Amino acid sequence: MGAVHRLAMPGDASRLHDVRRRSILELAPPKMPAEQAGTWAAQLTLLGMTRKLRELEIWIVEFDGTVAGWGAIRADCLEGLYTAPEFARRGVGAELLGMLEGLMRERGVEAVRAEASSNAREFYFRRGYRTDGPQTPKGAWPITKPLR
Repeated sequence: MGAVHRLAMPGDASRLHDVRRRSILELAPPKMPAEQAGTWAAQLTLLGMTRKLRELEIWIVEFDGTVAGWGAIRADCLEGLYTAPEFARRGVGAELLGMLEGLMRERGVEAVRAEASSNAREFYFRRGYRTDGPQTPKGAWPITKPLR
């Protein structure tokens, strides 16, 4: 069975929170120290994910009912992109990013803005993003990509 793309629903909060947490803990190292990834993951809460579902447009990629990844957008901002570790390096993140960029392009967005973690910068650079400022105090890298 192929990938299914759908908008996230409030009942998806637990599964999306789990994918995000596992993605950080298992995929961020070695580009990010395991201790730093652990600190980042420890700050995540189910309540925070529930809030994201209310505030952002979140798209899920599923294979046979299993969440393979999810991405969130708001206006011209990519607010998050995560792949479940068992689906990593299989094109799920790249395909989801392309879909989200396509939605934004259709809506007239000129350029995507985002903040990349140290472990994800190269992923974005390979897809046309460029650094758009110094690293933030939280350790994120502002990045941007023209869509037009």
